[in-house]
Amino acid sequence: MPQALSVAVRNPPTDTALPADDERWHELVSQVGAEIAAPLTAALERIHVLTATGKIDRAGLRALRDEVEQARQVGMIGQQLTRFASGRVRQSHEVLQLEEVMKSVLALRARETQARGIALKPQLKSARVIVDGSLLFSLLNATLDWALANAHAHIDFTIDFKTWPVHARLTCRFAHRPADHVGDEITAALPPRLDSLSWRLIEQTAWTMGLVVERKDVAGISTLVLEFPKTAGEEMEGLSASEIDDASTQSGNSKALAGSHVLVVASRREVRVLIRDALRNMSMLVDFVSSVDEAVHFCKDGLPHAIIVESIQRGGRFTSFREEILSEVPDFVFIEILEQGSTFEMSGTNGATMARIGRDVVASSLPAALMFELSRSL
Repeated sequence: MPQALSVAVRNPPTDTALPADDERWHELVSQVGAEIAAPLTAALERIHVLTATGKIDRAGLRALRDEVEQARQVGMIGQQLTRFASGRVRQSHEVLQLEEVMKSVLALRARETQARGIALKPQLKSARVIVDGSLLFSLLNATLDWALANAHAHIDFTIDFKTWPVHARLTCRFAHRPADHVGDEITAALPPRLDSLSWRLIEQTAWTMGLVVERKDVAGISTLVLEFPKTAGEEMEGLSASEIDDASTQSGNSKALAGSHVLVVASRREVRVLIRDALRNMSMLVDFVSSVDEAVHFCKDGLPHAIIVESIQRGGRFTSFREEILSEVPDFVFIEILEQGSTFEMSGTNGATMARIGRDVVASSLPAALMFELSRSL
């Protein structure tokens, strides 16, 4: 019988939560390059075949898109890791309901998990933690990314409390290989994908937040535990009640845009260019479709974090599409780009059901509108 394999990782003993380890960062850079090169190489081979034959079937086209998307995702993770490497990540601590943020992430990505055939089994106790909201959102999404890439059949999420000291804990547990392969010597070694860049992003984000990270891979089961030392209700060392109260009011920075996914519904090239230029420096994943029908198809297997729509696309089809999404994720973000003018209204202003931005001020106002609207859902 092969020995059970176990890996345990804890955050570095530094206040900044980032190890000054040049060799480690060198390895991360190498890993970024390797994980980008692999799917792009496969994509390039498909393009060579397409060039030679002039043909590509639907399955090949889907595979090509998936390979390019995989490389793009790795590039975005690399950008996020670069932020941590710079040591200039500013945190704004807030008192947040951990289980509510977790539920929001799971709801937002319900279509994606269903499309992959993965069942989610959350058992979430109420827990108030004191963290930076933007980093928490990023951490939970990275954890789900990592679990979805490795899990078979289902993923268990649990929120409970460590007995002493009383710290909230989030546990993610899943089988990383089929049950009938657990005792197979050929598959005894851990799958390399468990240590992918998604896992590295989890480590770096949690360390930056000052969390304790522990991971165990035993007998085909991976268990990740994230422990929150700053659990509301306990006496917080180094963070006074007044500081927490002040930070809690700073909701404008509650959700980092870096790594967020935005879908733009616009048929006209000039509108697409205007929006693309406005979001160019936001480190976001931005996709474009030309119609509401294309948006419906795009969202079939997973929702973005926000949808931006030009006003000429609004109509009965868009209304039903929007209502369908809001029935799944009530606080989902929609932003309308008006035909002209300098209007800048957030959702709820003067009864508006979604944010509205005049075309003349897209460049200056769209990034701020996204930041504000995304932060409201935490």
